[in-house]
Amino acid sequence: MAERSGQFRVYRVTESVPHINLQAVDSATLYTVYQTGYGDLQEQVDELVTGDLVTATLAGDPAAEEEPWRIQRLERAGGVEMGFAVDIQPPDVARETWTADATAPLSTVLSEDDTAVGACVVQPRDPLPDGAFVPSVLTGLLPLEEQLDSVSGVEEPAAEALFLDPDPTDARSFSTPYGVALLFTERGRSLADRFRGQYDCPRGTETRPDFDPYGL
Repeated sequence: MAERSGQFRVYRVTESVPHINLQAVDSATLYTVYQTGYGDLQEQVDELVTGDLVTATLAGDPAAEEEPWRIQRLERAGGVEMGFAVDIQPPDVARETWTADATAPLSTVLSEDDTAVGACVVQPRDPLPDGAFVPSVLTGLLPLEEQLDSVSGVEEPAAEALFLDPDPTDARSFSTPYGVALLFTERGRSLADRFRGQYDCPRGTETRPDFDPYGL
């Protein structure tokens, strides 16, 4: 049994998978942890949502890849409010940002009233970058900690993020070779609202698609 302490980003809380995925912010390591059985700690675990940043201690066996870890200590340290939409038409800025045969994320600054308030990031599906842990890529499943800490072209932390997948979660092939992340700083809330309305991602609602990534 080993312990891992540090900061982690919550990337999955859904009904279809009774576990929580915690992405280490300082490495490409993903930890799947049990969602229940925590006694006095259970209320804090139940309050976790996708995008939360937590300081935690995890316990588990690194050699048992199929066995979830357990949370030993948990403290919320902040978060980025996240929204998700699938099977959609990508925004014009994403199509304009994409370059054929790109193998790394590309970005375009988003401005409002001539002020940089966010960025559109397109994530190539193939080849998958290190750290990807499902074959069907919603961009939000990939470690994006550097982008969240400092939005590209704005150099301010992200306050919220919208992740857009042009294809449905059960797609066997992809109509678009990239996924889209729209990152907004605190000053970009009104612009985020317009995109949220366009893609039906109301703030304060968990819009993460409910599917089992391990079944793909």
